[in-house]
Amino acid sequence: MAIGVFGLTVGLALGGVVLLGALGFVLQRTVDTEAFRTADAVALLAAEDALPDPLPVAGGQVRVQVVDAQGRIRAASIDADRLVPMVRPQRLDPGRRQRLEVPAERVGLAGPVRVVTVPAGTAADPLTVLVARSMADVRHSTHVVRIILLVAFPLLVAVLAAVAWRVVGATLRPVEALRRGAEEITGRAGTGRLPVPASADEIHRLAVTLNGMLDRLESARVRQRVFVSDAAHELRSPLTNIRTELEVAQRLADRTDWTAVTGNLLTDTERLSRLVDDLLLLARLDEAPQARGGGPVELGGLLTEVAARYPSPPVSVAPSTGSLWTVGNADELRRVLANLVDNAVRHARGSVLLAAEADVETGAGGATYHLVTVTDDGPGVPVADRERVFGRFTRLDDGRARDDGGAGLGLAIVRELVRRAGGSIALTDADGQPAGLRVRLLLPALPATDGNGHR
Repeated sequence: MAIGVFGLTVGLALGGVVLLGALGFVLQRTVDTEAFRTADAVALLAAEDALPDPLPVAGGQVRVQVVDAQGRIRAASIDADRLVPMVRPQRLDPGRRQRLEVPAERVGLAGPVRVVTVPAGTAADPLTVLVARSMADVRHSTHVVRIILLVAFPLLVAVLAAVAWRVVGATLRPVEALRRGAEEITGRAGTGRLPVPASADEIHRLAVTLNGMLDRLESARVRQRVFVSDAAHELRSPLTNIRTELEVAQRLADRTDWTAVTGNLLTDTERLSRLVDDLLLLARLDEAPQARGGGPVELGGLLTEVAARYPSPPVSVAPSTGSLWTVGNADELRRVLANLVDNAVRHARGSVLLAAEADVETGAGGATYHLVTVTDDGPGVPVADRERVFGRFTRLDDGRARDDGGAGLGLAIVRELVRRAGGSIALTDADGQPAGLRVRLLLPALPATDGNGHR
C-alpha cells in the first residue's frame, strides 16, 4: 500500500512538473508569435518607406523600434525610447529573425521582457524592427498554476491514498479471511474448508480451487491412514504367528517338533515377505504412476508362459490368430497375468481359460486395443463388489481365510500396472457358464510387420 501511494505521489509530481513546463512553453510561444506578427507588419511598412511616427501599436505592454545598421532609431512607438535602442547593436544579427531576453529597465516594462527582431528595409538601407513584450503575464499565470498545484497536490494525494486504502482493503479482506481459515485448519485436527466469498471473482475461484485441493488432500490422508492401518494389521498377523510358534516351541523344549516349527515359520516368513514386496511395489507405483521405458510384448507367448506354471487345475490357452503385440514392460504385464491367474485358480472349480483377441475396441484418437480374458468356473464376484475388489486390502467374505487367500493387494496392484500400460480392466460374468467370472483386460495394440514386433 505504501509503495503504491509513493508511486502515485511521484507520478503526480512528475505530471505537475511537465504541466508547468508545457504551460510556460505554450505561453512563451504565444507571446513570440504575437510579437513577430507585429514586427512583420512594421517591416512591410518599412519596405514601402511608409513608416509613420509614432508607430501604431495596440496595447500598453508592447514597445516597437526601427533601427538602422548604425543602431540609430529611425522610428518608434509612442511609449518606446527614441534615443536608446532596446537591444545593443552588438547583439543584433542583421538578416536574421531573433528571440532575445533584455533587462526590464532598458525597455521600461515589467520584467522579464522578450524582444524579437525582424529584418526590414532595403539592401541599400538595411533596417531592423525590434518588438518588445512583457512576460509578466506569463510569469504570473505560471505562478498561479504552481500555487494551485502545490495546494491541490497534497489534498489529491491524501484523497487518492484514502480511496486506495479502502479499495485495497475491501479487495484483500476475502484474502485475509482465506488466510485465517487456512490458519484455523492448520491449527486443528480434522477436516476444514476455507470461506468462499459471495462475489464471483478471482478470489471466489481461488477459494473454490483451494477447497477442492483440501478435499483431495483429506481424501488422500484418509486413504493413507486406512492403508497404514490395514498394512499394520496384515503385518501383525504373520508376526504374531511366528512369535506364537516360537513361544510354544520354547515351552515344549525337547518335545518340540522342530521340523514342523521350521516349516510353519518359513511359511509365515514367505507370506510376510510377499506382503512387504507388495507394499513396496504399491509405494513405487504411487510415486511413479507413469511407466518408464518398455517395448513390444507378444501376448500369445506371454499367456502360454504364464499358463505353463499351473498344471493343476488345468489352465488352458485358447489359440489366437497371428501374433498380438502390445507395448509395455514385459515383467509388469507378466505380473498382471500371474496375479489374475492366481485368483482364477484359487476359486475355479474345474478349469481356467486364457484367451487373447486382436483389435477388439477403438479408443480416443483411433487407438486400438487387444482383449485378454481370464475366465474361471468358480463362484464369481457379485456385481456390487466388482469395483470394490480392486481396492487395497479388500477381500470378499468367502475369501477372508488368510491361508487360502492373500492380503487383498493383488487386484490393486493389477489395476495400477494396467493403468501404467495404458489399458483398462473390468470384471464380467463368464459367457456360456452357469457360474464363473471373466476378467477383461484391454491393452494398447501395436501392429507388427515382422517377427520381432516392430512396425
